[in-house]
Amino acid sequence: MDALTGLLDGPRARGAFLMRSVLAPPWSLRIQDEAPLTLMSVVRGDAWVVPDGGPEAAGGTGPVRLLPGDVAVLRGPDPYTVADDPATPPRVVVHPGQVSATPRGEALCEAMDLGVRTWGDRPDGPVVLLSGTYQMRGEVNQRLLRALPPLVRLPADAWNSPLVPLLEAEIGRDAPGQEAVLDRLLDLLLTAALRAWFARPEAAAPGGGHDPYGDPVVSRALRLLHDDPARPWTVADLAAASGVSRAALGRRFTELVGEPPMTYLTGLRLTLAADLLREPDATLGAVARKVGYGSPFALSAAFKRVRGVSPRDHRLGGPHGV
Repeated sequence: MDALTGLLDGPRARGAFLMRSVLAPPWSLRIQDEAPLTLMSVVRGDAWVVPDGGPEAAGGTGPVRLLPGDVAVLRGPDPYTVADDPATPPRVVVHPGQVSATPRGEALCEAMDLGVRTWGDRPDGPVVLLSGTYQMRGEVNQRLLRALPPLVRLPADAWNSPLVPLLEAEIGRDAPGQEAVLDRLLDLLLTAALRAWFARPEAAAPGGGHDPYGDPVVSRALRLLHDDPARPWTVADLAAASGVSRAALGRRFTELVGEPPMTYLTGLRLTLAADLLREPDATLGAVARKVGYGSPFALSAAFKRVRGVSPRDHRLGGPHGV
């Protein structure tokens, strides 16, 4: 496993919010949904993404123009605006839960409904945007979020992928199992887009330019954790198994991975738990035992603290918007 694989191993959408927006100028959407991560692509026309806080908020680039086929990845929870022109004032505000309203608070969800996962102000509008939003914090690897700038733009000519046209074809379908299809397609699109972006010269290399799997000590520690995450590991146990002192392991692991060993182990266990909880017959107690927690209460407390949602709400796919 290389550093990038380790970083990208983790997006797990569940009931993600996906939408096809059809718009006619002048239009401007103020997004303040507090979502941890959103992908956006232009199918037709163009759009400007305007982060809050000026050029510094966008990594020094200021407003970013998206052309057909471009993909933008926006890291939350800070708000931003998407518009036909950076100067167009917001006409729609998107709140947490994907509730849309006018700037004065008048509801717009029903008024702008154009069909299955399609929304906008005119069915034949010249601008078509696709968007997919991870709505719960724990659906995306926290290490990945820390590695990303607030706004990533991947130009259409920077990669050759059929995933955006496939998302366009699937997003408006109303078929059995469609939500699961779209969740997995969103995960795949995010992974492919970020893999292409990290390969570009302007992207910071994962782990600050160092590959933890290229370090023999950290690589061994990572493999031990992944091979047996339920073991009651301590830093001392892990250091002894890796052939170094506790201090040396903690320093090297944190430098190369971006977090201490036990913090990494917690994230790994909770990612495994999140997947196991989706099995219909899995009990909280059985999941807790499989991932190394001594009781359902301990797992539930850690899950809520780190992922921002209880195991029960995660299993039910909520809370998220409609």
